[in-house]
Amino acid sequence: MPSTKAYTLFLSPSFSPSLPALHSMSGLVLLSLIPTVLLGFSALLSAAELQRFEHASKADGSLSLLVVGDWGRRGAYNQTEVALQMGITGEKLDIDFIISTGDNFYEGGLNGVEDPAFYESFTRIYTAPSLQKQWYNVLGNHDYRGDVEAQLSPVLREMDSKWLCLRSFIVNTEIAEFFFVDTTPFVNKYFLEPEDHVYDWSGILPRKSYLSNLLEDLDMALKESVAKWKIVVGHHTIKSAGQHGNTVELNLQLLPILQANNVDLYINGHDHCLEHISSSERGGRHKCETEALTECCSPLQFLTSGGGSKAWRGDVTWWDPKEMKFYYDGQGFMSVQITQTEVDVVFYDFSGEVLHKWSRTKQISSAVL
Repeated sequence: MPSTKAYTLFLSPSFSPSLPALHSMSGLVLLSLIPTVLLGFSALLSAAELQRFEHASKADGSLSLLVVGDWGRRGAYNQTEVALQMGITGEKLDIDFIISTGDNFYEGGLNGVEDPAFYESFTRIYTAPSLQKQWYNVLGNHDYRGDVEAQLSPVLREMDSKWLCLRSFIVNTEIAEFFFVDTTPFVNKYFLEPEDHVYDWSGILPRKSYLSNLLEDLDMALKESVAKWKIVVGHHTIKSAGQHGNTVELNLQLLPILQANNVDLYINGHDHCLEHISSSERGGRHKCETEALTECCSPLQFLTSGGGSKAWRGDVTWWDPKEMKFYYDGQGFMSVQITQTEVDVVFYDFSGEVLHKWSRTKQISSAVL
């Protein structure tokens, strides 16, 4: 496996190769020929599969962001109301960026880069000044029912500069590192029982090699991360009491990697709800010396933010109350605020009312003092 040593890729406004093309580059020698920085962050390519981006935190080292998922319905099902409250909360928190957990455009993704759904479900909806920050988007299963390459295309960035969507990638803010994972190709039923849906698997096949490389690259990137907080983002649930429930394939293949590398948060959409499950298992490959919750044994938190539009499904599975901290079968979004010593998560409904809060603290390591 090649080293994940990163090289800075500086993009100029006139340089716009397709993101998939950059994603598949094996040689990095020519990167030094590309001149300037685009949009305040720099892309980093490693010899591994995952593309990296640097996004600066605030001057005091803190970070604030919003998370929304399953939203793209041209403003229907309270999507517009959720967007309005996101704008208000985003201004209050002075957010740095927004994360979308996938299913960006219903019912079947985009038909191409000229599909009006991009404007009608994204640009026209998220108009608040505070939301004109970078959006980091992953793909959901509904996005795979359309032209996947359209969402990955730099043409959309030319139409709306806040848009950025890749299959899997990393965003490093120094204080926290975000690992975005393409979860749809893990799910067997989309291949074996697609029903009347047609999925765009271009760039995925052969599937076994794609998933093997992705997991290996993610594992290595997590091992090499020196960030205080490690956060993984995907569309599909790992643990959920909602309609879709646990994703078996992710529990078998992805979850052990997150636990072995002391990941703090797994953030997802897919279930159209807001939800917080705290793992009862203590992760990490290193044994804790005490029973106290420390960095090496903090349980992984499973956070679902899939209430960007259509919700209220009404089907909730019973869950161990020791793990289930919060469940809301409705529309809304989530905020995350991060410092060197603390992460604060807040869930809001479509009217902006605070529904649930959760915090975790970590000690500052001696290397920082």
